[in-house]
Amino acid sequence: MTYEEFTTGQKEVVAALRQMSAAATAPISEKQGLEKDLVELVKIRISQLNGCAFCLQFHLSLARRLGVEERKLGLVACWRDSGVFSPREAAALEYGERLTLLGNHHLSASDRPVPGEEFSAGEIEHLTIAIATINAWNRIAAALHFAPGT
Repeated sequence: MTYEEFTTGQKEVVAALRQMSAAATAPISEKQGLEKDLVELVKIRISQLNGCAFCLQFHLSLARRLGVEERKLGLVACWRDSGVFSPREAAALEYGERLTLLGNHHLSASDRPVPGEEFSAGEIEHLTIAIATINAWNRIAAALHFAPGT
């Protein structure tokens, strides 16, 4: 099945997932919301972990259009050792990995971002939604064998 066939046949599902994804970057107040480039970095890393070539290519393309540095895109797989990610980006990537690998390790309270450090409470909610949404897309795309675009 192709992505186009899926989006044509499952319009309600696609609309709901797109709405969830958009909500993660839409500000809920003047002080809360997530930067689109940050969300794309997290989606790229999660797509790498889940082995979803379709989503990986899709989000690499979006990140490039947003102006994310090529250096960061090339090093996101080894973000811990790269030294190029801000503390905020590193916290988002760490949380994204922990939530994505939830089946391997219980997510304790100490594994979640602490409000007030890098993220507000509302931003943590948005980040959690973004992570859940890309995990859903990864599983759909991998299960239905969406081929990466050209």
